[in-house]
Amino acid sequence: MLKNPEDRRARRSRKLLKESLLELMKQKTFADISVRDVTDAADMNRGTFYLHYSGTAELLQSLEEDLLEEIQALVDAHMQETVAVGSVAPVFEPVLDFAVEHRETCAVLFTSSEASGFFQSIQRLVHENGTPLVRAWFSPADPRQTDYLLNFLAWGFIGLLAEWFEKDMALPKAELLAAAQRMAEGASAALFAQEGRGRK
Repeated sequence: MLKNPEDRRARRSRKLLKESLLELMKQKTFADISVRDVTDAADMNRGTFYLHYSGTAELLQSLEEDLLEEIQALVDAHMQETVAVGSVAPVFEPVLDFAVEHRETCAVLFTSSEASGFFQSIQRLVHENGTPLVRAWFSPADPRQTDYLLNFLAWGFIGLLAEWFEKDMALPKAELLAAAQRMAEGASAALFAQEGRGRK
């Protein structure tokens, strides 16, 4: 049975609007981008835009949510292996591959101050997925330590990716992965070892 052609057209329109917004964000600040700018770039009328979004802010939010949903699906697919091996490596590599595949989108969002909500969303994603791992691996006595660690790692990972993209990914992916893993696991082990010594 064929899918509803209206659904296909709607998906195509939303995709085109998001692509047009991203292209515009490479040229000007988000605050200076109007709905008309987006629809002109997409060769679409404003009425069609408003069938899907209330404005450019909602369009940007939808774009960010699409990325985050895909990242969460990758995390879910590799979480069991991550728990089993006691390492973040099984999650790091597919997420990094995803970021490379969507490098232009990530680079635009990383460099746009108006898209800072994306940073906060990544921070929440790391926190929600990382908290059970930290509890399972380290059994921290003070939950605040977990919060500090995961916030530190989330912002560190964003900074690592942004720097890697800025340097045109000159460092081989395997080396970047190894460095990220060492930093994450080293920070975790050092923090909770210190916590353990403090309880003696």
